[in-house]
Amino acid sequence: MSENSENTFQPDPSASGLTYPPKPVLIEKSQNALTRSLIGLFVYALLFYFIFDQNLAYIAAILLVIIIHEMGHFLFMRLFNYKNVKIFIVPLLGAFTSGKKQQVSQWQLSLIILGGPVPGIIIGTVLYWLNRDWDNSTVQMLANTFLVINLLNSLPVYPLDGGRLIETLFFKDNHVIRLVFSIISIIVLLVLCVVLMSPLLIIIPVLIGIELYNENKHQKIRDYLTQERINYYTDYENLPDKNYWLIRDCLLFSFPRKYAGLVPGKLEYSAFEPLLMQHISAVLKVDLRFDLKGLKKILVLLFYIASFFAPLLLVLMYSLNK
Repeated sequence: MSENSENTFQPDPSASGLTYPPKPVLIEKSQNALTRSLIGLFVYALLFYFIFDQNLAYIAAILLVIIIHEMGHFLFMRLFNYKNVKIFIVPLLGAFTSGKKQQVSQWQLSLIILGGPVPGIIIGTVLYWLNRDWDNSTVQMLANTFLVINLLNSLPVYPLDGGRLIETLFFKDNHVIRLVFSIISIIVLLVLCVVLMSPLLIIIPVLIGIELYNENKHQKIRDYLTQERINYYTDYENLPDKNYWLIRDCLLFSFPRKYAGLVPGKLEYSAFEPLLMQHISAVLKVDLRFDLKGLKKILVLLFYIASFFAPLLLVLMYSLNK
């Protein structure tokens, strides 16, 4: 391959007629996911205790909310036959659930996304309502924790669940709108950091910015693949060997500093191969079926809005009547 500009890719004439080496086999790590999650929870609690000087009851409440939230995502992924479903705990920032499935639908993705915050919102609302008679400070703290964390996560801002739902419903496959939405999300999150006076949260918009930069380069690679009529709506397992080396060369052109020393067009494995395998997987896209149209999409959107505003209304009514 040769490069006309930073984001232009052309086939390398020297590669014509060559037999492509088999792509490396992508082997999933066999590390126990449950053990890793438990260790992550322990580190999360330890850092929260020493950095923010919070009592153990409050830390336990936060961990309980996170576990229930992520288990919601986890169970729906398993229900829809996702593979390699795992929960990752990120100390001080939260957690996320990942899984793999090549053919998915808007309906399935919507349920997976809503399966995280909605159960926590319901639990928090019920506890808040029951505590009218109990008047227990611990129950009140637990209810507030369930509501605050899950309602914040429901904000229509990427990468929160609310933002992911809006993206799934309206512009999952539109790169330009996703780009604009991500930039707006970064601005909103920066404002939120200032309002909440939490410098630690600035890590999130920074990470989104890095992801946005990488995704923009990935999209230009996809544009080239589309031009060459190469299917990138596939998983790594079914990716032809020739396409592996082609996308690999595109990555070498797009990220020269990251893969310094590697020569595009040279069909040889390198020490960077495990990283390149993961990077190629990031360029590939799932086959999304757009099965939410018209009334169905409106109903999902109304449910999302109701799940966000209904508990706020109930809390407001309780506060006014107290």
